[in-house]
This record gives sequence, structure tokens and C-alpha cells, in this order.
Amino acid sequence: MTIRVIIVDDQAMVRAGFAALLSAQADIDVVGEAPDGREGVRVARTVHPDVVLMDVRMPEMDGLAAAREILGPPPGVTHLPKVLMLTTFDIDDYVYEALRAGASGFLLKDAPPADLIAAVRVVASGEALLAPSVTRRLIADFVQQRPAPRKDPALRLKGLTPRETEVLELIARGLSNQEIAAFLVVAEQTVKTHIGRVLAKLGLRDRAQAVIFAYEAGLVRPGDSA
Repeated sequence: MTIRVIIVDDQAMVRAGFAALLSAQADIDVVGEAPDGREGVRVARTVHPDVVLMDVRMPEMDGLAAAREILGPPPGVTHLPKVLMLTTFDIDDYVYEALRAGASGFLLKDAPPADLIAAVRVVASGEALLAPSVTRRLIADFVQQRPAPRKDPALRLKGLTPRETEVLELIARGLSNQEIAAFLVVAEQTVKTHIGRVLAKLGLRDRAQAVIFAYEAGLVRPGDSA
């Protein structure tokens, strides 16, 4: 299946570079571009892409506001794209606001081309994605600003199987589904099943909440690495 993508960025050279890179992939088709958030919303509602590459800082309407518009459409709209936020700054406030807006991923513009291509495929498949450096900053911010972990999250861990606990730990360390599958030597679909069960058992919405929960419960600590 071809992944339909639009690129929303106020720099023409950036749009051209991303378009050339993504269009060269057999499974990705760039179906539209926009120079600001407002136009991005219009294009998204016109061409119905699968993924929107959205810059954070733009004139007219920034990427965060545009993401809210795209992901909060009028009643009756059934096809919602995945939004992958792009920025040159890994600033925590942007990450929090992007996740609150419903974005599926957050990637730095200086990431290697292969990472951008992979990110488009990851969010198109329905997974969430955070750049490892962004995940580390979220964790550091959480540890600095939140009170000491309560006992309740640790007790809730007892409802997980040993394998589900292991998967949660790897999520908190910033690994993707593919990386978790390779680490555990299992199929990627098996990892997805485990993650679904973890989120359901713990009453969590997504991977971002799973990361915070893992640190609250003391399952992982700052500085840990896979």
C-alpha cells in the first residue's frame, strides 16, 4: 500500500528536499505541500493524506495549532491522517503540546534521511514515534518536576506477565517495536500484541504515558540504556 504524504514547512528548500527523499521510495507518494499551518490544514482536508509532515514553527498558523485542526475535524470525517511533527529544536514544551494535539510522532530535522523515511512508515502503520533524544528529555523533565514515585504504579506492575514487564521496560528505554522485536528475538506482531495488552492492563493511552508510568513505578531510571 502506498503511503500518501503532505509536507508542511515554511522553507521551500526543506519541502523540496523532503519531497525528493520521500518520493524516491517505492511505497511513499508525496501528494501535497504547504508553506504554513493554515494552508496545511486546507491541503490535508483536500487530498486526505495518510501522513502529514508538520513543521512546528511557521507563520500564519504554527504546526501545533494546525495539528489540532487536522486531528479535530467536523463530525462525519472518518479518515484522519497521522501527524509527524518536525523541528530543529528538541524543546520539551513542543513535545508535550504536540502529544496533546494528537501527533503520532516527533522527529528532529537533523535526523538522518533513513530515520525520516522510517518515521513516516512507523506512524503510517499506526505506531507512535519519539526521537530517542526527545524521549530522554521527557524523562529528565519528568524526574526533575514530578514528586517521588508512588507505590501504586509499582503495585500495578504485578498485573503484568514477566514478558509484558520486559516490553514496558524496553518502551521506556526508547526502543521502537522493530528494535524490541530484534532484542527479544520475536516477531514484530508479537511485540504489538504485548504492547496492546500492557496499555490495556495499565489503563494507558499510548507509548508516552507508558514511558512516564515505567519511571513512576521505578521500572527504569534516568541513565538506563538498552
